[in-house]
Amino acid sequence: MSIEKIATVRLGAHGGPPVGVQGFGAMGISEFYGDTDEAAARDTLEAALEAGVTLIDTADIYGRGANEEFLAPFVAKHRDEITLATKFAIERTDDPHYRAVRNDPAYIRSAVERSLRRLGVDVIDLYYMHRRDPAVPLAESVGAMAELVERGLVKHLGLSEVTGPELREAHAVHPITALQSEWSLFSRDVERSAVGTAAELGVAFVPYSPLGRGFLTGAFQDAAADLSGTDFRQHQPRFTGDNARRNAALLEPVREIAEAHGATPAQIALAWVQQRADVHGLTVVPIPGTRKRARLLENAAATRITLGEEELARLEPIAAEVAGDRYPDMTFTSAAREA
Repeated sequence: MSIEKIATVRLGAHGGPPVGVQGFGAMGISEFYGDTDEAAARDTLEAALEAGVTLIDTADIYGRGANEEFLAPFVAKHRDEITLATKFAIERTDDPHYRAVRNDPAYIRSAVERSLRRLGVDVIDLYYMHRRDPAVPLAESVGAMAELVERGLVKHLGLSEVTGPELREAHAVHPITALQSEWSLFSRDVERSAVGTAAELGVAFVPYSPLGRGFLTGAFQDAAADLSGTDFRQHQPRFTGDNARRNAALLEPVREIAEAHGATPAQIALAWVQQRADVHGLTVVPIPGTRKRARLLENAAATRITLGEEELARLEPIAAEVAGDRYPDMTFTSAAREA
């Protein structure tokens, strides 16, 4: 049976590539969300391409490089059909407790070489700074990234988890094609400054975790009770204990709207994110992740759902009532640096 392809959109206003209006986040294939059936994950990637989902997103931190290596055969098979995005900045070692954010030019130059090697490519389509280290001037970091473009190692530049003023500062050094930050019915702090600045500058917005790390789907209600011991959501403040119980109750309008559309809660959550493009006047390409073909097709179908004004009004208050932070440590998120 043929799969209906999603619409295509240009990624930003600065010569970015055409991509499907929904992308694919590959993080969960390698770690963080429990065990993976690799054969099923590869089938899901093929289904993504069949559905017109062409922006494939990874990062060097995912599985400490294993995610990039996993994607390499798929990338080699479909190199001309996909837009490949990866990221640098979060340094990990064999110590599972070690994390550092590196934005210095020397690190950037070494990180891109490692990603190119693991991915088996000569050029990365979209290269993001995964997190901002305020101790390193943006001009230095973005200047080093711009050098990668000049050398032909990278085509387009992106940033993740930056504020509006930071985006503006970076864009003055070199055009930024995309900004990737968490944005969902549960997480709207990017609307304080980043979204408006992206719209003004013609920068595409790529929301990660548009399904609230799966919580908005209703697939689990308490991470500590419902998920496996290796699932990192057990350590996220929103998904356990009293916070989880309070947040689960916020999903009632999502479920009711889904029923009215003959859709799933996940599709309504994704449709809401997708319609931010019209609300804020910018390109929006969310990157939900999944390891299952059926979920991939369900997510893609959400691009064909339009929510009415009354439905949007019912969903509007949810984010303001969410209990708990996005991460146990919010230090390196844009929210921590908002004025």
